[in-house]
Amino acid sequence: MKKIEKDIAVEEKFVQSLVKNNTKNYVNISCQINKSVQDITTIVQKFGEVSVSSDPCDVSIQNQKDRQAQIMVALPTGNIDNLTLTLQKRIDTELSNIRGCSMLPDGRMVFSCYAKDIIRVLKSDGSTDFEIGETFDVVLIGGESLAVTSSESDKINIIDLKNKILKKTIKVNSHNDEVAYKDGKLIYCARKKGLQMISLSDESVTNVINAKLPLYAHDAYVTTFGEKLFYTNNKSVNCCDYHGNILWTFCHRSCLKYPLGISVDNGGNVFVVGYLTNNVVVISPDGQNHRQLLSCEDGLDNPTVLHYDQSTNKLLVANDYNDAFVYEVELV
Repeated sequence: MKKIEKDIAVEEKFVQSLVKNNTKNYVNISCQINKSVQDITTIVQKFGEVSVSSDPCDVSIQNQKDRQAQIMVALPTGNIDNLTLTLQKRIDTELSNIRGCSMLPDGRMVFSCYAKDIIRVLKSDGSTDFEIGETFDVVLIGGESLAVTSSESDKINIIDLKNKILKKTIKVNSHNDEVAYKDGKLIYCARKKGLQMISLSDESVTNVINAKLPLYAHDAYVTTFGEKLFYTNNKSVNCCDYHGNILWTFCHRSCLKYPLGISVDNGGNVFVVGYLTNNVVVISPDGQNHRQLLSCEDGLDNPTVLHYDQSTNKLLVANDYNDAFVYEVELV
């Protein structure tokens, strides 16, 4: 009985503490909106906008099997001194201010005309296949579509090559000039914002290089090879990784003045046009060696763009006005 009385005393003390501390009380929560706040909703339509962007992290994770596969398919880098170019055709595009070009797998050629704001697709014999408006630079994506930048707006158009129609319009957060394509992503020159990359699957935008590019639309071009990006800024040729780290810079104004269009072959050799030197120069993958391949004697007159088709080893070079050239490239 004494033990029971002791236990009851303890429990009684505990119950009394609950009563004393109001622990057993019910808690009621109510909310009353200030009438002044309610009036705001009739005046303010929206409080702001939410935008999503991402910056590349510094961590690179690679599967061991993927790394082994890359080693197996890696192509040996040939000496640029052993490259030979053979002219296959000369085309009169009948266009001015050519700012982009591309070779299609079926032999057709695409040229973007800044003056007329069109892209013109030519058949392999040089005759016109079709035209479509609103353009600056152009790049082939997936073999069946073209991505077309607009320069003076925030739009990138996707063109269906088979049906020759506008397939889709993507809006980005800046003007977009020259463009490249890799693994479902477009890398484009965004002027003050540097190089940006947009995923075609979810349209998310990533900053690659924050360094400002020239404000003039045709002064910077970009291309890709493996895990590297190559871009021009009208003064130099630059190689960087996808984190924006500069790997090398080529700046030899005596042989390459005002570099614009840029492309890469299967071995990582970099082909660049010199607008004021009227030439095409090839640079080794490490940026240490270079060689002039074409000059004004080959018909180059203020060349602006070029495209190396890695599937056929053909090089398309276009002057600012009218003339374009198709070369077969061999490594002897």
